[in-house]
Amino acid sequence: MTAQSHRLASVELDAATLPAASAEIEHERRVAIFDLVEKNHFVPAGGDEGPYALKLSLQDSRLVFDISAPGFSRAHALSLTPFKKVVRDYIAICDSYYEALRGSSPSQIEAVDMGRRGLHNEGAELLRERLAGKIELDHETSRRLFTLVTALHRRG
Repeated sequence: MTAQSHRLASVELDAATLPAASAEIEHERRVAIFDLVEKNHFVPAGGDEGPYALKLSLQDSRLVFDISAPGFSRAHALSLTPFKKVVRDYIAICDSYYEALRGSSPSQIEAVDMGRRGLHNEGAELLRERLAGKIELDHETSRRLFTLVTALHRRG
């Protein structure tokens, strides 16, 4: 088994549970999926062979990771409760960031962006903690997945 097999080859957001989105938010989703598939470290417990396909969805107030590969299929459902505050705060600061880009000074934009990155890291770390023992992720993979978790909540 190679390091190349410990990765996601495809990521899909469940269209049935995805909120309607503006063109800007839809673009963010596509970029996050592209970046995630380009470079990631993803090892589900019990998974011998990859690469893996991942479908993310919201079901009964739970975040569901549906993972598959030849000869492997597993789903993990996480309660959304621990994510509510960080997701809400992250979405709010992203909205502030986009507003700042439209007419604030570079120092104001930088300040908002630093807060945005801090919340993004907090959400990514929480995701890694909640997936511990189920899916092994590196920091960058966790950050990209957190972006998609917020995409499942974001309306626009």
